[in-house]
Amino acid sequence: MRRTKASGPLRAAQVVVVVVSLLVLGGTGYAWSTLQSLTDGLTRADVITGADQPPLGEQNILMVGLDTRTDAQGNPLPADVLSQLHAGGADDGGDTTDTMIVIHIPAGGGQATAISIPRDSYVQVAGGYGKHKINSAYTYGLVAEKNKLVAQGESGAQVETDSAQAGAKTAIDTVQQFTGLTITHYAAVNLAGFYYLSEAVGGVPVCLSKAVHDSYSGANFAAGPQSVGGAKALQFVRQRHGLPNGDLDRIKRQQVFMASMAKTILSAGTLADPGKLDNLITAVKKAVVVDSGWDIVGFAQQLHGMSAGALKFVTVPVVNISLKTPSDGDAVEVDPDQVQQFVRQQLGTPATSSSNAPAAPGDSSLSQYTVDVRNASDTSGLAANVADKLAAAGYGKGTVANATTRKMSIVFYGHSQKTEATQIAKTLGGIAVSPDSSLDKDHFRVFLGKDYEDSSGSSSTGGAPQVHPAAFVSPAPAQAPPPITGDGVPCVN
Repeated sequence: MRRTKASGPLRAAQVVVVVVSLLVLGGTGYAWSTLQSLTDGLTRADVITGADQPPLGEQNILMVGLDTRTDAQGNPLPADVLSQLHAGGADDGGDTTDTMIVIHIPAGGGQATAISIPRDSYVQVAGGYGKHKINSAYTYGLVAEKNKLVAQGESGAQVETDSAQAGAKTAIDTVQQFTGLTITHYAAVNLAGFYYLSEAVGGVPVCLSKAVHDSYSGANFAAGPQSVGGAKALQFVRQRHGLPNGDLDRIKRQQVFMASMAKTILSAGTLADPGKLDNLITAVKKAVVVDSGWDIVGFAQQLHGMSAGALKFVTVPVVNISLKTPSDGDAVEVDPDQVQQFVRQQLGTPATSSSNAPAAPGDSSLSQYTVDVRNASDTSGLAANVADKLAAAGYGKGTVANATTRKMSIVFYGHSQKTEATQIAKTLGGIAVSPDSSLDKDHFRVFLGKDYEDSSGSSSTGGAPQVHPAAFVSPAPAQAPPPITGDGVPCVN
């Protein structure tokens, strides 16, 4: 497939407005009278398998951005739209899902949590395609299905439709096995999505920590509070060159923009204005493909009365933002176990039962395992705290002592007991494991390095507790930033 130099940054922009548009349209009574119009006009795709989910049950909505140059109905974007988006020609772009956000809504309603997944996360792609960047899962499924259909002698628009649905299913399955969540609904946003929806919404307040000038995205903004819309809004959410943390900073911009847009819509009376509301719904119809089983009216009932502050935005933890891969170039290194633990903590859900899952606190079956703890960090009392934590989980208490300072935390094991060591590591937040032939059977030794942060808040850097010590590529700040919601407009890179 062909790509322009600018197509990469554009991928991240496609989901930004649509996520909040659907949530807000569903979450306010002002829009109910027009929801039937929205439902009738949406493009549908048969991509969710399994039993139907009740409208008021727990929802996990996978929102993806497709790097295409067509609208939701497959029509080519107008040349003037492509020009304003700096998107190249109609033949540029591709079929990767370069932005992925899972929207979790608890059963019966409540605070919605938007979980961003970096587009270059290096994961196991569902369907036996091997390990690749998560944004290619859609492409692998699509190409395989298209090749099969063409070999069977099929052609025409139905091949494109069936192939796209196969691609979506592969992306959904990949996200499910990566996050541990069951995806109940799906919405794909094309490149036109950002253009049409940002035009309908208008200006959105944002704030930058310092001025930026980026020739790749065209971003040229002063420091401080400001309002962006249209092409300027696109530049704001697509810039990644010149940012300290690259794509991770761009994800933060997306989250801030979404939260601010939700507040703008709800506070400015957009949904009470028939003209503005019609523009917004028309834009959604042009931009979005949703799964065939999504009951939008039921979704609205679940979210009725939601405020902008009931939206929270988070990003899955990463291990390394520059992982060298055999065939996919640089990727983002992620640990599925860390990610699934992070997701459970954010959503307040317990771990699923499995042979590799950490045992429940106080599990007496773990008492046969003796765990020594060594403090190799700069934090006084850390080893004792962690030893108590392991004892509370049911493990036998070994020796507690200080050790030579080391950077990374690790669990050592002997006698091929990697599975048991991994369980201990998960109990401690997902640290590394390594064999040590000097250890007796059922005897383990934990070294707590400078990177370790325990759930009580103790850490070698003095920072607030985090999900996993290796989840961040730079030292934790003295005060962790509050979660992004629609209640305010924090300044970002």
